[in-house]
Amino acid sequence: MPGGWPAGHPGAYPVAEPDRLTRLVVRLSDRTPRWVVPLAALGCVAAGIGYTLLSDPTRSAPDALPTCLLKLTTGLDCPGCGGTRALWYVLHADLPAAARHHFLFVFALPFLAYFFVVWAGKQAFGWRLPELRISPKVISGFLAAWLAFSVVRNLPWAPFTSLYV
Repeated sequence: MPGGWPAGHPGAYPVAEPDRLTRLVVRLSDRTPRWVVPLAALGCVAAGIGYTLLSDPTRSAPDALPTCLLKLTTGLDCPGCGGTRALWYVLHADLPAAARHHFLFVFALPFLAYFFVVWAGKQAFGWRLPELRISPKVISGFLAAWLAFSVVRNLPWAPFTSLYV
């Protein structure tokens, strides 16, 4: 066959017949309404919010062990340290206290919420909401700020000790 592969090329891999489980998953995927995945994601977010509200991460015994493995082993605050407490304060409309625990989390929350609404609206209902266009440079800058914040909050000198949570 000029200009292409000859029919039945010996180097081609045979197409494998899917097994029963794969066929079941594909059939369920084809029959599942498009709103199920955003609803499942919303359920996961709701479960996290429910856990935060029920556990009240702002109250613990003074001698309680930290639940963060990094903090338990090294004594250092991890990049996400204070995020659960910040969420608890956001849910109770105390933004200054939330920002005190994790400023970058509180800053990113409206953007994350909007990204979720745009994605879920498109997936579930076919909405065409305006998408935020964030350049890789802005994302890199945010991640660099988060890394710097994570390092600076662990420095044992004033004024950095005020960032300790």
